[in-house]
Amino acid sequence: MSEIWFRTGEATVLAAEGQFTDAMPEVLIGSVHGPVGQAFASMMGQVQGHTRMFVVRDLNQLVRPSTMMTTKVTIHDMAYAELLGGVVQGATGDAIVDCLAEGIIPKDEADELCMIIMIWLDPRCPTDANLDLKDLYRTNYEATKLAISRAIKGEPTVDELIANRKTVKHYALDGVVDY
Repeated sequence: MSEIWFRTGEATVLAAEGQFTDAMPEVLIGSVHGPVGQAFASMMGQVQGHTRMFVVRDLNQLVRPSTMMTTKVTIHDMAYAELLGGVVQGATGDAIVDCLAEGIIPKDEADELCMIIMIWLDPRCPTDANLDLKDLYRTNYEATKLAISRAIKGEPTVDELIANRKTVKHYALDGVVDY
C-alpha cells in the first residue's frame, strides 16, 4: 500500500503577454484505499456546469495514477468545454506521464494512487480571437508538473510559510494590508 495518503499541491504559471492562459491547478493525491480514493470514486457523477472527466492523453490513453479533473469555473458553452477537454486535458495528461518518467511520482505506486486536479481555465479563453493554444498548453503543463511535485514533497513546508509570513502576501491584499 502507498505511503502517500493525502497530499496537496498547487501552482500558478502566468500567461504570455496579452493572453488569458494563466494556469492554477490544485492537486490532491493519495492512496486509492484512503480518503483521496473515496473522494475520487465519489466524483464519478456529473455536476451541472462542472464537468468531471478522467485525464487522458488521447483516445484510449488514460493516465496513471488515475486522475479526475474538474474546472473551478462553471462551464456555460461547448467552446469552453472543448478547450478544457482538449488542450488543457492533453497538457495535464502529458505532465502526469512526465512526472512518472522523471520519478516525481513513484512508478511502482502508480496503480495504488489517484489524483483529483481542479483546473483554472479563464472564461475569456474561448472567445479570445488571439488565443494562443501553445501558451495554454505550456502554462497548464508547467503548472501541473509543479503542483504535483509540490504535493509529493509537501511544499511549501510549515517552516517556509512561517519564514515568509511577512514578505509574501496575496496579490489581492495590495493596499489592504501593510507588512
